[in-house]
Amino acid sequence: MPRFRMTIEYDGSTYVGWQKQDNGHTVQGALQKAILSLTGETVSVRGAGRTDSGVHALGQVGHADLSRDWQPHKLRNALNAHLQMADEKVSVVEVMAVDETFDARFSAVKRHYLYRIINRPAPLAVEARRAWWVARPLDHEAMHEAAQMLVGHHDFTTFRSVHCQAASPVRTLDRLDVSRTGDLIEIRASAQSFLHNQIRSFAGTLKLAGDGKMTPEDVRAALEARDRKACGPVAPPEGLYFMKVDYKGDV
Repeated sequence: MPRFRMTIEYDGSTYVGWQKQDNGHTVQGALQKAILSLTGETVSVRGAGRTDSGVHALGQVGHADLSRDWQPHKLRNALNAHLQMADEKVSVVEVMAVDETFDARFSAVKRHYLYRIINRPAPLAVEARRAWWVARPLDHEAMHEAAQMLVGHHDFTTFRSVHCQAASPVRTLDRLDVSRTGDLIEIRASAQSFLHNQIRSFAGTLKLAGDGKMTPEDVRAALEARDRKACGPVAPPEGLYFMKVDYKGDV
């Protein structure tokens, strides 16, 4: 059966997450319903990563096997038409025909995430469900310095959810940068894979560094403690964006 790779964008505000489940509306469920409406086929769309309730994506990747050998741009346009008719906040940005060895999850070589903080005294209106509002001034340079304590190959037990199902807490974090433009603080993270709640745990801990409540050495000590209690509060989901997935052979 022909296999198609899809780059997917979504506003996670109204979804209970990526993965189809019985207790709410999901992004995966919306895509599978659109495919069923278009083709009459009940298929599974495998995603490159699961996102939690309220988390957004600009570059999630999924794949699906269909019986018909569609022209990619026609499949993209048809799926988007069905998603719009269903009033979904999901868009298929790109479709590519791939061979059967491609797997959106297991073929990924790197994943990129962004966490957005808007740091100003006034509450958010337009961006209320698009970023974490922090009223107290934050030192983004202190946050960046603390972030560098986390880069590398480590046991990230401190920074993963107690509900994380990964077999091992050990991961290699390639990048964790903090920058600021006006009121917007951006935390960018890259790795082959992440643990459940890892980036939101990073963001909550780095916020404490920006508040002056943790030093870079404190963040290193929290990492080395391998203890969830050493982590700062988990940042809210609305600031997190799944930005991009890299695959071998991509230009």
